Amino acid sequence: MTERLADISARIEGIRQLGAVMNAMKGIAASRAQVARTQMKAVDSYAATIATAISSAISTTASPVEKTAKPSSCKRGLLVFCAEQGFAGAFSERVLDSIAKADHAPPLFIIGTRGYSIAAARGLVACWSHAMPARTLGIPKLADDITKAIYREMAQGKIDGLDVIFTTWTAGRSAVIRQTILPIDSSVFPPGTDHRFLIQLPIETLISDLSTDYFHAMVCKAALHAFSAENEARMAAMSAAGNQIEQELEVFQATLRRVRQETITAEIIELGTGFATVNCH
Repeated sequence: MTERLADISARIEGIRQLGAVMNAMKGIAASRAQVARTQMKAVDSYAATIATAISSAISTTASPVEKTAKPSSCKRGLLVFCAEQGFAGAFSERVLDSIAKADHAPPLFIIGTRGYSIAAARGLVACWSHAMPARTLGIPKLADDITKAIYREMAQGKIDGLDVIFTTWTAGRSAVIRQTILPIDSSVFPPGTDHRFLIQLPIETLISDLSTDYFHAMVCKAALHAFSAENEARMAAMSAAGNQIEQELEVFQATLRRVRQETITAEIIELGTGFATVNCH
C-alpha cells in the first residue's frame, strides 16, 4: 500500500511539472503573438508609404504606365506559411487543406519546418522551403530570402505570378487567407499627385525598385500574420492541454485521498486485530 501511495504521489508531481511546462509555453506564445500584432501596424504604414511613392512615380511619367495583367495561363506559384513547431493543433493541416482543394501541383514555397514535414507526408513537393524565425526580428531577413527565391524563379520562367496563403487569428478563431501579391495590383494604390518630384533615377528603375520593396513589405505582413496566428494556436492548444491536465490531476488527487484512507483503515484494523489477539492471550 505504501508503494502505491508513492507511485501515485510521483505521478501527481509529474503532472504538475508538465502543467508548469505548458504554462511556460503558453506565456512565451502569448508574448510573441503580442509583439507580432504590434509590428503589423508598422509594416502597414511602411507598405502604404511605398504605395504612395509608386503612385507618385507613375504620375510623373510622360506616358501612362501599363498595368500588368494576369495571363490566362499564368504559372502561379504559392507561398505557403505553415507552422514552424508542433503543439499548435491542426494549424499546418488547415493551411495545406486549402491548397489541396484549390490547386493542381503548383510550385510551392513552404515556410515552416513542421508544415514542410506535413506537406511532404501528403506528397506535396516544395520547390523551395525555409524555416520560420523564432522571433519577429528575423522576419525581414526571411522576407529578403523569399524575395530572392521568388524573383529568381520568375527570371528563370518557372513562375510568372504568386499567391500567398497564410493564417490570421481574430476573436479566438483562425482563418486561412489567400491573396495575390504578384503581379502587383497598382489599382489598390492611392491616386498620384500633380506634384513634380526631383528624381535621380530613371523612372522605370525607380518604379521597379519600389515595387520590389512593396513586395517585400507584403511578405513581411503575411509572415507576421502567420507568426502571430501560430502562437495564438499554440496558446489555444496549451489551454486545452492545461484543462486536461487539471482534470487528470483531480482524478489522481482523489485516488491519492482514497488510497490514504484505505491505508489508514487497514492500519487501524491491523492494530485492532493485534490488540484483540494480545488480550485473548
